[in-house]
Amino acid sequence: MIIVDTSVWIDYFNGRKTPETNKLDRLLGVEPLAIGDLILTEVLQGFRSDADYQTAKELLTSLTIFEMLGINLAFKSADNYRSLRKYGITIRKTADVIIATFCIENQNSLLFSDKDFLPFVQHLGLFTVSTKI
Repeated sequence: MIIVDTSVWIDYFNGRKTPETNKLDRLLGVEPLAIGDLILTEVLQGFRSDADYQTAKELLTSLTIFEMLGINLAFKSADNYRSLRKYGITIRKTADVIIATFCIENQNSLLFSDKDFLPFVQHLGLFTVSTKI
């Protein structure tokens, strides 16, 4: 299962052509895609127009939606944050720690453009989705 991060959805809904949004276009309707409840919140809260909000909500709720945090993942997220700090890396957003940890623990790949996920790939085994054709 591929989870698509907020960073990609924002670019996608804003019509930005990036390697990640191009990959998302190729995957929609072809591969099983998912988002987390946290990603759903982050994406939907950014819409100003009610019509755009409704369109995005319909698209996003057609995907598999995971609940991303419970007690066990809260502890594991804190552990992962602390592990990266030992490498001298501080992740700026707690949401990114939760999303990366969820993907690592459930062996899901993550399609992202936010560089804050790279330390999770390099040090903690997060699977990423290649944007190469």
